[in-house]
Amino acid sequence: MSENSVFPRVVVEQARSCAWATTLDRARELVPVNPGDVSLAQAVQALRRRGMSVADGLFPQVTVDALRETDVYVIPHLARQGVERTTGDLPPVYAPAELDAIEQYVRAGGGLVVLAECDTATSGNNLDELLGRFGVHVESVVVQEAAGDRRHGGNATWVRSDIAPELGGQGIVAAVEGAVFYRTGVLDVPADAVVLARTSPTASPAGRPLAAALQVGRGRVVVFSDSDLFGDDCIDDLDQRTLWTNAVTWAAGAHQDSASDGASAVARSADWVALKSAVEDLRGLQGADGAVAEPADHARAGELVDEIVARIAALAPLFAHDAEYLAALPRDFRSWVESGFARPEFDESLAAFRPDLDRADGAEHLVVFPMYTQNGNAGKVFEAVLLRVVWPEWLADVERRYGNEKFLSVAFEDFTPGYDTHSAVLFPETVTVARTPEFHWGAIFCDREAARFRRVTGAASEILSLQLPPDGERLVASQALAQSTFAMWDLIHDRTHSRGDLPFDPFMIKQRMPYWQYALEELRCDLTTFREAYRLEQEGHPYGLPVQLAILCDRLFRFPITGDRVRNYDGLGGQLLFAYLHRHGALRWRDNRLSFDWKELPLQVIRLGEEIEELYRTGIDRSKVGQWLASYQFVSSYVAPGPGSVWAKGPEALPLDGEPRGLVDLVLPDEFPLNVFYEALRRKMSAVIESARGITASAPIEVPA
Repeated sequence: MSENSVFPRVVVEQARSCAWATTLDRARELVPVNPGDVSLAQAVQALRRRGMSVADGLFPQVTVDALRETDVYVIPHLARQGVERTTGDLPPVYAPAELDAIEQYVRAGGGLVVLAECDTATSGNNLDELLGRFGVHVESVVVQEAAGDRRHGGNATWVRSDIAPELGGQGIVAAVEGAVFYRTGVLDVPADAVVLARTSPTASPAGRPLAAALQVGRGRVVVFSDSDLFGDDCIDDLDQRTLWTNAVTWAAGAHQDSASDGASAVARSADWVALKSAVEDLRGLQGADGAVAEPADHARAGELVDEIVARIAALAPLFAHDAEYLAALPRDFRSWVESGFARPEFDESLAAFRPDLDRADGAEHLVVFPMYTQNGNAGKVFEAVLLRVVWPEWLADVERRYGNEKFLSVAFEDFTPGYDTHSAVLFPETVTVARTPEFHWGAIFCDREAARFRRVTGAASEILSLQLPPDGERLVASQALAQSTFAMWDLIHDRTHSRGDLPFDPFMIKQRMPYWQYALEELRCDLTTFREAYRLEQEGHPYGLPVQLAILCDRLFRFPITGDRVRNYDGLGGQLLFAYLHRHGALRWRDNRLSFDWKELPLQVIRLGEEIEELYRTGIDRSKVGQWLASYQFVSSYVAPGPGSVWAKGPEALPLDGEPRGLVDLVLPDEFPLNVFYEALRRKMSAVIESARGITASAPIEVPA
């Protein structure tokens, strides 16, 4: 299907005699006094706010070629002129060849959404013939509801449907609790169809399908027995807007990422290959502090430095934007050689490397430093990395709103072994220098984060029998969509560390504090990002919802079970989020199946963030130890401490009259053990987590055999 965007391309039929217009202006031409009665303008806008492109289908003849670049073909109610006021000049009937083309399009992977009506049989269209090819038929009957609250607005033919309880509010009906069908017919559907909504037990006819979804070959079909529920004057009744966007997103299926061109030309060049090899050999001679301790190795180290410097010089013309840095590198290397290969100190080259000054999308950087890698290699040895800046215009717009001039979103082109790990960041703080400089930039590899997220979330969803919403399904399926999502998440998260009511230095990684303080800080930044993403979603930003889903799933499924259980502050943040959502009913674990209240979920996540912010705000009036105690009380009210915890016994059990470090010494390595849910999940997911070591964008979502 369409590959020019990570979001679906939707075409709405308008060439035929159609009872619905896609613009309000056209609707006014049909019904001047009440255009909302025949307008799908709000429905179109709802899709565009999710990033979808929506165009009128004006094909003189529907063919496979005409639909080739379309992800979802929407057919609103068709009727001959005179039966309805209609758009389009073509008759409301598809020719046999067109029916064949639509069927072929669907079976090859296309999406089809049909909005039928109670009078389909008498409207002069042949939609029932089209749907019959997929085993669906529309019965032309007007459903009526018995007197009572199942009548919407007191009208017997405006019926409140039953959203299929067997779906548990998951998948395509996520955040959909109710929908009204107006003068609707009913559907006959095949056994393998997923019924989305039915008439109520008190309706006539009772318990009949009103909406259904089907997998047909590689494609998907969604059928509604009514078209009014998505018109301008009805779409905001109950949860119909959400049902509409869910249905179209689900019909679009998984986004097919464009084929990769493979490694960059620089990564394939002989100079880079030789540079990488020399750095890897040099690493083998270095100790943990970066020095070459054995005098017998100095001659070989000198040869490798000569090779590295020569290859940097050969590659430098390709990186004119890094000219000052690449000129400084040889001087730092020479100084290291002259020091007798002592601990390397690359102050000059680090000061000269300023990728933040020109965040151009697609710009490549050659990075060589003595450094450790976070969540990777602890030794301060040399690393060489080829990276590409990910900075599309839409992300630059987000940065202009949130102001994070030091942040770079980047992707790997190639790297040495320190990054063949779980590390997904490049921070100047990790580079070995003599004096701590002013830091101007920080880079996060959104491609690794996205690939890791897709593999872990996909596996966790299968193990936990979790049905993600359609947007979540597409997020897991598409590296391109996930990569952009993480770029926005990282940008907003990163800036949050220095904003808000901060009762302590937020960049406190070198301070000695109980590790739940770090857990709360990282979680605060993620929940702030979630809240901003929720706000952006309400404003119509297409990445608002994907960022929320990414934060939720990564925090719940990866963080708690990654790494060891020694002061695992990121893990504790995920444990706290799980416990909070579970206690407040937004997360359910029943019958060995995980589910969410998708409508309530964002409100609960935001509420947890607000409670942490209140803990911070009031913390300014407490002592440092007082804040530790208040934070412990907050965390332990949701996550149970270990049975041997001294802290769990309360302040009276702690030596509060001594140095604060004594209190830190009493914190158990695993002060907050995993609950039984996470213990089981960790066992089942351990191979998946480990398989993400060194993962890149080109890796398959499945765990390699």
